[in-house]
Amino acid sequence: MLKDHANVMALFLQAGDIVGRKKLQKIIYISKKMNVPFSERFKFHMFGPYSEELSLRMEELCNLGFVDEKKEDKGNYYQYRYGLSEEGRKFLDLYQFDLPENQKLMTSLNEQSSRFLELVSTLLYFEELSRDEVKEKVFTLKKKSNYTEDDIEQAYTFIESLRVLAQ
Repeated sequence: MLKDHANVMALFLQAGDIVGRKKLQKIIYISKKMNVPFSERFKFHMFGPYSEELSLRMEELCNLGFVDEKKEDKGNYYQYRYGLSEEGRKFLDLYQFDLPENQKLMTSLNEQSSRFLELVSTLLYFEELSRDEVKEKVFTLKKKSNYTEDDIEQAYTFIESLRVLAQ
């Protein structure tokens, strides 16, 4: 169990602060699809792949003081910023974790918008289907997001670049 917590904490060492719960979910899901050893299970949800396990793990890490959660008021909504605390850094100095060093992959993911990562994770979730079937799923399940054909092509190009970084 502790190994899984340490891997999530180690993500922050490589990616830095992550802004948004949805973005954190997508970064870990996409990383997992790039063979990064995260153990969380995901199901398809309103905003794409979602892990209840990850939500609970983050709550535990915040309660233990290993991860800082800052609630930022954005006017008409709140946004959460997550980062490794000093206590979390000290813990990782002492604990052996399994997350391989791939700062380029993590930084590349963290630089993207949560909207784009939602699309990328959705494409990866349905990757066993043909591209046409995946597009149909996106246009049906993500109708309110107004993704375009160009958005989907950019997401596929991004996925290919991630696969190169993940090697």
